[in-house]
Amino acid sequence: MSTLSSGVAPERTIGPFQLLALGVNGIVGVGIFFAPAEVAALAPGLGAVWAFALTGLALVPVAFAFAVLGRRFDSDGGPVVFARAAFGERVSFLVGWVAYVSAFLSTSAVMAGLARAVAPSVNLGGPVGERLLASALVTGLAALVASGIRVSARTWTALTVLKLVPLAALLGACVLLPHPDVPPPLPATGASWLKAGLTVMFAYQGFEIVPVIAGQVRASERTVPLATVGSLLVAALLYVGLVWACVVALPALAQADAPLAQAAGAWGGARLERLVAAGTSVSALGICVGMMVTTPRYLSALAAGERSLFGLERMSASGVPMRALAVTWVLVLGFVNLGDLSELFALSAIAVLMQFGVTAAALAVLSLRRERDLRPVHALLAAPTLVLGLTLVGFGASAREAAVASVTVLAGLALMRLARPREPAPVRLP
Repeated sequence: MSTLSSGVAPERTIGPFQLLALGVNGIVGVGIFFAPAEVAALAPGLGAVWAFALTGLALVPVAFAFAVLGRRFDSDGGPVVFARAAFGERVSFLVGWVAYVSAFLSTSAVMAGLARAVAPSVNLGGPVGERLLASALVTGLAALVASGIRVSARTWTALTVLKLVPLAALLGACVLLPHPDVPPPLPATGASWLKAGLTVMFAYQGFEIVPVIAGQVRASERTVPLATVGSLLVAALLYVGLVWACVVALPALAQADAPLAQAAGAWGGARLERLVAAGTSVSALGICVGMMVTTPRYLSALAAGERSLFGLERMSASGVPMRALAVTWVLVLGFVNLGDLSELFALSAIAVLMQFGVTAAALAVLSLRRERDLRPVHALLAAPTLVLGLTLVGFGASAREAAVASVTVLAGLALMRLARPREPAPVRLP
């Protein structure tokens, strides 16, 4: 596969619907199939519905902050390129490195979890079979992504539609087929709103990946902001409806093992319950595809500044950072064979804080400088983003996560020393 020289952009092939699908796919993962029970334990009755609705509204300014900057940067990287413009190479490199490490660890955990769930149905039960299936999944998805961004976009769009079908069916059954035995929902009482909101906030994460592939998007100045904000709004409306269906159908929602599937059974019977349960694996597969597409772009973006790192920024003619993808494939393949990966989400809260915080700070700095056609009024969007990010890390991150983040930053500083000044492009004489 041919590789473009540095500074030469590949053809932009991602349209508005595909980018919106990427954002929705990033938000609507496996978590929503179980989160209603966790939130109901903290905010009983209609409190769970209010927790999803209010947290979704609280995140809208954050999405706007990403959208305002996303429309002004038409290269891959998202927060990495925002940080480079506002704070320089060192901060940008560390932001990209922490985001990349968190992303490939989370990718490994999701891939291993999907393989563990599917392995028994294909006669590959047991640790060895699960690892073989996980390895095949990682390799197959890496090959899919390597074939080009156009193929990847078609895949994540199809999977996004497929994962939404059972969820839409559940909502339809709730609205059109009222069950005569369903009692009225309990009022919102005794809610632990902060903890419930933090749980919901994790379920809404994913819209921030939209600007990460901005370099592959047609008319990115319009498409990126619409897809960033639009994906959050679509997910918020969907989540509120799904949680309402669960609250009404399941009086003991907090004790439900699979709340969406059980609510589907209450509203539409066994067939709908099986459909929604199958949607869990489809949703996980969609997340895996999206993560394999976006994770290498953090690595390529951190190497795309003034200093090059092993040529990781090089992009193929089909819009794929091939060297960064190869490194990601090797790392994820290694981690899915380590066994229990439940602890690999250890950087998630810190990484999201860094992306929220850096985006907010970059927006404030660039607005006050009046750069990128920004005005000081745009800096107002930075305040709620910083507050939510600090809340997330202050109450959602553990001491272990802080320790892992510190080690990751130190490793990033060491890696930064391996980067070399970029050689200027040769001047072609007429």
